[in-house]
Amino acid sequence: MNDDHATTDPATESFVAHRNLLFTVAYEMLGSAADAEDVLQDTWLRWVGVDQEKVQDQRAYLVRITTRQSLNRLRALSRRKEAYVGPWLPEPVLTAPDVAEDVELAESVSMALMLVLETLSPTERAVFVLRGVFAVDYDEIAAAVEKTPTAVRQIAHRARRHVDARRPRAAVSASVSRAAVDSFRRALETGDLQGLLDVLAPDVVLLGDGGGIKQAARRPIVGADKVARYLVGGTNKNTATITISPTLANGNPAFLLRLDGVIDGVVAFRIEDAHITGLYYVRNPEKLTRVDSETPLTLR
Repeated sequence: MNDDHATTDPATESFVAHRNLLFTVAYEMLGSAADAEDVLQDTWLRWVGVDQEKVQDQRAYLVRITTRQSLNRLRALSRRKEAYVGPWLPEPVLTAPDVAEDVELAESVSMALMLVLETLSPTERAVFVLRGVFAVDYDEIAAAVEKTPTAVRQIAHRARRHVDARRPRAAVSASVSRAAVDSFRRALETGDLQGLLDVLAPDVVLLGDGGGIKQAARRPIVGADKVARYLVGGTNKNTATITISPTLANGNPAFLLRLDGVIDGVVAFRIEDAHITGLYYVRNPEKLTRVDSETPLTLR
């Protein structure tokens, strides 16, 4: 794709105009920015072969192509995840401040909700993303997933009920999230065990994703005391200089952790009632290639 022709090539103009939307659809379906980019490349190759004059709604047509490509890739990804070493977490993406300001969008790409979406079937996930996040009408979704509109309505209802039962109980404001994350960072930097206990919910869960490449907890760590002691113990044992840099990942406050200046991981949070209920530590280097070099994304 040559951006030099963006002002003269109608196919390129329309693709670029909808690119952020298409990336977000693919990313929310796959949980992988790298795979979402591959889907966009496949979408582009199919899009340039379409007779543009016969397309009445370019956005709907592009979303349809992206959805079908994502569904194909999602089925392949499920086989890879079955052989994954330890917990699997979505690939984090750095996001622009405007994403955090859009509460619904920030929740839809949050690590917590992305993990909930992992429990849906591929078709349920596609329908939920298209309807619940982007308000695509049922006829368009039906064309994308090759179901009847009636079936899509039933799938959407079932997926919404499933997600609502597992999503955070109530969305918290950006200021509340920042305050909780700042308290956590101060306590971690100073080794303040009680400070960690004060900001962690009693039933907090920590998930670590090393992908079998970096050391990480192979099973979830549950409970404020266990999580706090695990974090403080790991920090005390580490001989490298640890740097914690606040950032925005997946539309929410997060940390970039560096050891001796080299990026080691991203820590994302699930926050409810001003307390941290979920900690997601992505250390797998294959999921961090974009984090240190990419410009923060605007997802719509």
